[in-house]
Amino acid sequence: MEEQRQRVKPHKVMLDKRAHAMISGVEEVVSFDDREVVLETSQGTLTVKGEGLKVSRLTVEQGEVDIGGRMDSFVYTESRGRKAQGESFLSRLFK
Repeated sequence: MEEQRQRVKPHKVMLDKRAHAMISGVEEVVSFDDREVVLETSQGTLTVKGEGLKVSRLTVEQGEVDIGGRMDSFVYTESRGRKAQGESFLSRLFK
C-alpha cells in the first residue's frame, strides 16, 4: 500500500482550443464513447463530455491520455476507493 502512494503520478490537464486535451496522472480509463470519457486519475474521477470525442493516445505506463473532439465539460468527482474495495468494472456498470 505504501508503495502505491509513492507511485502517484502528477495530474495535469492541458486543453487546446476545446479540441485537444492532454491529461497526465491517469490511473485507469473507466469508459469512453464519442460523447463521454471517464478517467480515474490521481486526483479523482474525471468525466469529459462533448461531441466526437476520440482517445487518440493512451500510454498506460506513463498514465497519459490524449483526447480529441469538441469538449464541453470536465467534471471531477471524488474516488470512492473502488479499486481498494475490489469492485470490478462490470459490477459498477450494473449498479
